[in-house]
Amino acid sequence: MPDVFAEIDPPQRLLMGPGPVNAYPRVLRAMSADLLGQFDPEMTGYMNETMALYRGVFQTQNRWTFVIDGTARAGIEAALVSLTEPGAKVLIVRSGRFGLLLTEICERLGADYVTVDADWGQVVPFDRIAQAARAHRPQVIAAIHGDTSTTMAQPLDSLGELCREIGALSYVDATATLGGMSVPVDAWGADIVTAGLQKCLGGPSGSAPITISDRAAEFIFARRHTEKGIRASDATDGNRARIGSNYFDLAMIMDYWSEKRLNHHTEATSMLYAARECARIALQEGLEARFARHELAGRAVVAGARAIGLAVYGDDAHRMTNVTGIFIPDAIDGETIRRRMREDFEIEIGTAFGPLAGKIWRIGAMGYNARKHKVLITLGALEGCLRAEGFAARSGVDAALEMYEASHA
Repeated sequence: MPDVFAEIDPPQRLLMGPGPVNAYPRVLRAMSADLLGQFDPEMTGYMNETMALYRGVFQTQNRWTFVIDGTARAGIEAALVSLTEPGAKVLIVRSGRFGLLLTEICERLGADYVTVDADWGQVVPFDRIAQAARAHRPQVIAAIHGDTSTTMAQPLDSLGELCREIGALSYVDATATLGGMSVPVDAWGADIVTAGLQKCLGGPSGSAPITISDRAAEFIFARRHTEKGIRASDATDGNRARIGSNYFDLAMIMDYWSEKRLNHHTEATSMLYAARECARIALQEGLEARFARHELAGRAVVAGARAIGLAVYGDDAHRMTNVTGIFIPDAIDGETIRRRMREDFEIEIGTAFGPLAGKIWRIGAMGYNARKHKVLITLGALEGCLRAEGFAARSGVDAALEMYEASHA
């Protein structure tokens, strides 16, 4: 008989890296609810409720607001493959790993892309984005709101206005910020924005919230191609190039989420329950209160790290509120500290990618974990691990605690 291994019994680890984070218990409980058939009226009712809830989370009136079954990257790819026709010109705003990911996807799509770049740890000034857009006249402008690889948040206030000026559509990846920083889709005038559950929304990875403007929906439906096996005799296709993926074809997925309920795939029921509960929690807390909670936690991490004697990475003016980069001190092995944090304190903090690999740690305080006691516990553990490795760490807990106490004064 083959080994069936043991029942899953993971350690109760505090996940204070750049994501995933610990899920809200309410979300985990929701995921344990009974499954339903995908066209059961109760199930389609939950789908409609999820659409309504995420309009609130995205701060939008967009009809086409729903979830993609897959990780946050599924949302990214669905947006880009559905917006980008073969040979289309795309302007990509890049200043970290996930801007580079947009480039990778556009290369695979055969797009004629151009980039406007900033060094890691900075953001791209809007006047440079506007200059590049007016010079190249792209069909799509794509950007990352909060890039966890650099811990920077790209300002996007004028993106929609710029896109309408040049006749472009916009895509924004808000995976790392939705539910923790303001993502005002309608105020930005953004056309498609996607996210994930596993960061500020406090759920598991595996569902990608998405919202789509009417003008983007019109373009996507112009690329509609109804699958042969479910095609009715009166089906009509769009007049533009067919979307180059079946699974990530937003035109077909939107038909599935519409009143047509035109089958595309079997909705991931438990993940829908999770996404729905994440949105309920966010809206019940109140978005402004939630953003303030994340902002305070981020300031406490920064204050604590600096008090310990550590340098904080990146531009203070554009720092994400929910992820902080911290330079690894000279003569300290970063992975040894991460191992000690995990083995001695059951706390996970993040490493880094690309040019920052081995140079910074990343501490995330978001969703269920953006709370005073979790920030203080993490900073205390970091102090202890650094001292154990010979670094003369001062008290970061005191500085973080003062930050919290000052916020209530």
